[in-house]
Amino acid sequence: MTTNYMLRLRNICYAYHTLYGETNVLDNISFDVTAGEFVAVVGPSGCGKSTLLSIIAGLLSPEDGTIAVNNPDGSLHYPRVGYMLQHDHLFEWRSIYKNVILGLEISHMLTEERLAYVNQLLADYGLEQFRDKRPSELSGGMKQRAALIRTLALDPQLLLLDEPFSALDYQTRLSVSADICRLIRRTGKTVILITHDLSEAISLADRVIVLSRRPSTVKCELPIHLSLADNSPLAARNAPEFSAYFNKLWEEIRNEETIQ
Repeated sequence: MTTNYMLRLRNICYAYHTLYGETNVLDNISFDVTAGEFVAVVGPSGCGKSTLLSIIAGLLSPEDGTIAVNNPDGSLHYPRVGYMLQHDHLFEWRSIYKNVILGLEISHMLTEERLAYVNQLLADYGLEQFRDKRPSELSGGMKQRAALIRTLALDPQLLLLDEPFSALDYQTRLSVSADICRLIRRTGKTVILITHDLSEAISLADRVIVLSRRPSTVKCELPIHLSLADNSPLAARNAPEFSAYFNKLWEEIRNEETIQ
């Protein structure tokens, strides 16, 4: 565990309750996230990755355990969170520009400074010329970029990504994830990514956390160090260490899925 953490999760537990009983999902999940770090969380299907992200976002309350924050100014306020889901959820009756400023409208934050930031993001993500288009006129990759701009417009300190590229075809997914990662890293945001794609986790993240099968615990944490002059996510897949990381993660998850 680190001392310069931004978030510290300690013994997070959660279960879903129904009339027919309870399903234990998370069991004593503990890890730290440092400021500016890009963390990927992987694990077997149904192990509770999205549930964990919802708890970090404050959408669910853990049944046990704590989340501590460590702000540089000593304050106790929770980081501003941006949450990007699997689907873009853009509104067809609004233009792309109107979609990306929706959060600012709702939060009453339509300042000149914020709007200038949105315009810069549209330029950085290659959407400036499509600002007046409707979502149906854009490709899947472009819509995901618009959804990310909508998330970033509120200037979150912590960015939560729940399988944000899973709805895209493989070629588009590679391109969009690489572009988005490059631009996110430029902002210095702290990121937690949920993904089923081990190659994506290795190529994007500084560290990969592997969850066990349900009820999930942290099975292992794998820091990623790739020896490449070009540190882009696409180039990362050609790093000499890449296959060893992939095999290690695959073995950890495969062992969980075969345990009965």
